Amino acid sequence: MKIDLSGKTALVTGSTAGIGFAIAKGLAAAGAEIVINGRSQARVDAAMATLAGAASVTGSKVRGVAADVATAAGCDVLIKAQGELDILINNAGIFEARDFFAIPDEDWRHFFEANVMSGVRLSRAFLPGMLRRNWGRIVFISSESALNIPTEMIHYGTTKTAQLAISRGLAKLTRGTGVTVNSVLPGPTMSEGAEGFVKDMARQSGQSEEQAAKHFIARHRPSSLLQRFTSVDEIASMVVYAASKQASATNGAALRAEGGVVDTIA
Repeated sequence: MKIDLSGKTALVTGSTAGIGFAIAKGLAAAGAEIVINGRSQARVDAAMATLAGAASVTGSKVRGVAADVATAAGCDVLIKAQGELDILINNAGIFEARDFFAIPDEDWRHFFEANVMSGVRLSRAFLPGMLRRNWGRIVFISSESALNIPTEMIHYGTTKTAQLAISRGLAKLTRGTGVTVNSVLPGPTMSEGAEGFVKDMARQSGQSEEQAAKHFIARHRPSSLLQRFTSVDEIASMVVYAASKQASATNGAALRAEGGVVDTIA
């Protein structure tokens, strides 16, 4: 299967590193014009330079917009800077491990703004144009935590479940058109943040990083069929498919790329 997104413009929020950057690279390799987004201009510029220098994306158009999509003002900046859009990847998000009884209202609101309202605001802005042109793709990067709510970060899991509801609801608005809205559910993924976490865990336990990573999966994600962290590129491959022309019959779906952590057949 050759995915060709030539002539399409794709915005990936939170794409200066990790899964977001891998998605941007994958979409660029398929020929899409890419809009990188991050909170600081320095990180956006660095990501643009790295992406433009990647052999797999030679010749692709890349530009960037610095905006904090966890705020309404930041979303407005991004919306005004972009105009029309063919592919929207709602990837930006935050997480933290914190005891439920220690999570204040302010944190609940912050998580909801960052993980939920960012996608709501951007979808509200860009979906009408997609419907008018009769083609478009919106993908929410949710998590296996949307189905397996983690007791150590209930607020995070709640926002990821909300993304599934929003994605499914928006998909119903595309009925009979060439627009689709889907979610992708990664599991434990070896992004930059996870690498730092594993290094700290290895240092504290006296294990190698490989041993620490395996120990984490065995202890905290024992249902994993992969029995390892996924890579950011593995997640990006699923997202690129969902954004492709070939995925025209995939709509309103929660696409799992979590390595079999969720122990269910549906």
